[in-house]
Amino acid sequence: MRHSKKIRLSLCLALLVVAAACNRNAANPPAGTAGVRVTDVTVGRAIGGDKAITDRTDNFKPNDTMYVSVATEGSSPSATIRAKWSFEDGQVVDESTRAIAPNNKERTEFHISKPDGFPTGKYKVEVFLNDQLTETKSFEVRS
Repeated sequence: MRHSKKIRLSLCLALLVVAAACNRNAANPPAGTAGVRVTDVTVGRAIGGDKAITDRTDNFKPNDTMYVSVATEGSSPSATIRAKWSFEDGQVVDESTRAIAPNNKERTEFHISKPDGFPTGKYKVEVFLNDQLTETKSFEVRS
């Protein structure tokens, strides 16, 4: 009987430790999330007043302006979204960051253009939330 009391006491202590760890993780979300998450990333040629893509495509002409719309959900007093645009050889074409203070559902817009035109080839845009990669979209520039 004494042996079973020790086992029960050990199990109770183990459960308390696990419960405390769970509560601590709930109060402190993983780094980079800050109570907000990326729910959609869309690429296209045009964007509306609500910052949503109105002409969705993954094929661009060299003189097109390329837009990316990043939808987020959640609330945070501060967060950052970064868009990193790269050419097929890994060369970074552009990189910019937006500071946001999201409250529920919101969109953030990024765009790039080049007056003398982008070279034809394959491109990608990587979207980061608080320096954590959340999504990558590939697209192409054709003559």
